[in-house]
Amino acid sequence: MIMTNSNKFTHDANAIAFDEKHRNTIKFNISRYDAAVSKGMARYNNVDEAKTQAANIKRDVLQNWGKYLVEFEEKISARGVEVLWAKDTAEATSYIELILKENNAKLLVKSKSMTTEEIELNHTAEQLGCESVETDLGEFIVQVAGEKPYHIVTPAMHKSKGDIAKLFNEKFGTPLDSTPEEMTEYVRQVLRKKYTQAEVGVTGANFLIADIGGISVTENEGNGLMSTAFPKIHIVIAGIEKIIPKMTQLGLFYPLLAAHGTGQQITAYNTIFTSARQPNEVDGPEKMVVILLDNGRTTVYNDDEGYEALSCIRCGACLNGCPVYKTIGGYTYDTTYSGPIGSVLTPFLRGFKDFSHLSFASTLCGKCVEVCPVKIPLTDILLSNRRKAVEQNLRPTAEKILMKGFRLMSSKRIGFDFFPGILKNMGTYPFNFIGWGPKRSMPTFANKSFSQQYRKSKDKETFNKLRNK
Repeated sequence: MIMTNSNKFTHDANAIAFDEKHRNTIKFNISRYDAAVSKGMARYNNVDEAKTQAANIKRDVLQNWGKYLVEFEEKISARGVEVLWAKDTAEATSYIELILKENNAKLLVKSKSMTTEEIELNHTAEQLGCESVETDLGEFIVQVAGEKPYHIVTPAMHKSKGDIAKLFNEKFGTPLDSTPEEMTEYVRQVLRKKYTQAEVGVTGANFLIADIGGISVTENEGNGLMSTAFPKIHIVIAGIEKIIPKMTQLGLFYPLLAAHGTGQQITAYNTIFTSARQPNEVDGPEKMVVILLDNGRTTVYNDDEGYEALSCIRCGACLNGCPVYKTIGGYTYDTTYSGPIGSVLTPFLRGFKDFSHLSFASTLCGKCVEVCPVKIPLTDILLSNRRKAVEQNLRPTAEKILMKGFRLMSSKRIGFDFFPGILKNMGTYPFNFIGWGPKRSMPTFANKSFSQQYRKSKDKETFNKLRNK
């Protein structure tokens, strides 16, 4: 029997939610994040004002999206950079295949980029006989493990230092009791050789800067710089939503991204690439290519309720604050983008038919909205996505029947009060074992509803007043 994406999600969620080791690892790692972010936020005199300014800029981008993208293309093309527009994964992949073949590339190094994960760049390179090496430490760890990033900012969040030591021992023969410092030094030495041997370096983009035609990349390890310093070709793969109007606005976005992403005052390395090596320069790649990826983003843009999700700056704060993400983890979503932002975007990017269930993977507690640095109304969009799923007849038949029955019974007080508590409890009892259960129990109904008790109390009070006259 073929398992649907929705059924697989439920199956995987049930399996991981009660894995004590996984839960303890995530709890520990996110607790460290929470402590760091708390300090990061304390540096702001008025963080809400900063978020409001950032939100206004990103909404302005959405109002003038085409204008800023064209401005970016004109400015960076004037310095000899080739700009390619990719409508989907297939088109982006075809561009990359051509570049790798033309340069007979056998080794590619890449800095951390969720956009490259989105188009499965590593798989494409390997099919062409080109080794693709992740140079971000967290990405390197999950690549060695044969896994995908668990989190959009911290790819190996699900692994403890013991897990990583065991992995490195199995793959590289390093001591099983290696410290984090020793493992980091080992990776550093491996990557140094890769940087100098690679023909192609790949980065994503945290921001595309329209007024100067620049690519802004933020990182903490220097691997982004190393990935572009030695290879003769620099490929940038960026989603078209990453555009911002002005370079001067980075002074607002850099600290917001750092504080919400890692709790830092500012990320360690912030680089702006504007071209390949120029005639009067001695360093840098010989050629630079920018691939601007749509891949469903214009579908989000054309939705009157979901378009604000394109304001996301990929800080990961909504994942770390989400009780659902912290319970079921990143892999359960089975998508490039997980957590609340992934639940909002993925149905648009990969189809409501296969991924509308993600918009139901939320308690709607509002924590994601509270922590978002650009004030995306995530819970509102989740609700609109749910409505779309119902309108497209994508919800289970049993759910439809139950909801119709509940609406019929509860739409009028007399209908809800008609059934005594014992019958209501009998009706909900099976949910202790399916759907809602079996790890939790359905709440029980009182013998008489609140309204019935209230009316009785009110009548008694009136009767006593009349009697005492």
